[in-house]
Amino acid sequence: MKEVLKKIAILPVLFYQYSISPLFPSSCRYSPTCSQYMKEAIMKHGAGKGLWLGLKRMGRCHPWGGNGYDPVP
Repeated sequence: MKEVLKKIAILPVLFYQYSISPLFPSSCRYSPTCSQYMKEAIMKHGAGKGLWLGLKRMGRCHPWGGNGYDPVP
């Protein structure tokens, strides 16, 4: 059941990566990108905690935020 929830939680991220993201120039401040980070966090920590970690990361992604390598904990 947990694996199904993970895959369902990843679907919006995949939709973004393959349909919306290619329309805009790359402007990521972090490595891996926020969408890749969210996918990895969901697969590693499950849907609930993974989504929370991904949303926190997206909240840090702004011109006055950090940058560089930021792996999933």
